[in-house]
Amino acid sequence: MPELPEVETVRRGLAPVMENQVIARAAVNRPDLRWPFPERMAERLTGARVNQLRRRSKYILADLDTGETLLVHLGMSGRMLVSGDALGHFVHDHPAPEKHDHVVLDMAGGARITFNDPRRFGAMDLMPTAQAEEHPLLAALGPEPLGNSFSESHLVAALAGRSMPIKSALLDQKIVAGLGNIYVCEALYRAGIDPRRRVSRIAAKRIAALVPIIREVLDEAIAAGGSSLRDFRQADGELGYFQHNFDVYGREGAPCRTPDCDRTVQRVVQSGRSTFYCPRCQR
Repeated sequence: MPELPEVETVRRGLAPVMENQVIARAAVNRPDLRWPFPERMAERLTGARVNQLRRRSKYILADLDTGETLLVHLGMSGRMLVSGDALGHFVHDHPAPEKHDHVVLDMAGGARITFNDPRRFGAMDLMPTAQAEEHPLLAALGPEPLGNSFSESHLVAALAGRSMPIKSALLDQKIVAGLGNIYVCEALYRAGIDPRRRVSRIAAKRIAALVPIIREVLDEAIAAGGSSLRDFRQADGELGYFQHNFDVYGREGAPCRTPDCDRTVQRVVQSGRSTFYCPRCQR
């Protein structure tokens, strides 16, 4: 599933052709994805101007001049691809319709945004912009890891008294929003913390040091266009490249990249997810 860097990469790719542009025509080609689409979604989107395109955790939010906000979640295999951009950001002609093109937005500026999702685990919803943060998918989210609210003091306080493994804690979207399996593994490697270690056995100083490391990993991943492992594509159809920079994720049995370390990357399963780490460098 796309994590924060992948979703932010898509948002940045969509912004030049969606922000301050009118949706000339919206087509909804099925009644649902993971959940049913909102009533009259195509009608409510057609003619609306996109005032702002933003991201909250792993969700893209398009604030419209109608007073509603379109929420988009890419799910496991969802892609938002741009074609026919008259402004020159994208040179792709409109492709022939495909079986899994579930929502198509034709912008007045000439661009077309196609939401393609073969597995249909994605989702779209419409909600009043003024109450957007109260939406069930957003209401309980913690602070954004790249925002000012995600501070050393916040993380130390949020983890105080917890006994769960540190990796599980960082995947808790109520503690910090948008982190997923890939980037938690990478951040814990850089911090030298064993992902299996209980939070209660990690000094507050080491927990606080995770904040700049998490930001560093996310910033590098966004700069690389995210990570393409299976289905992820940027808005222009290109792959992300951060997967070539993984230190531990997906590298089971490969040599640790820390100089002078003679161990190999190990994999364990935590809560049904693969965790990758170096048993020597992470304590």
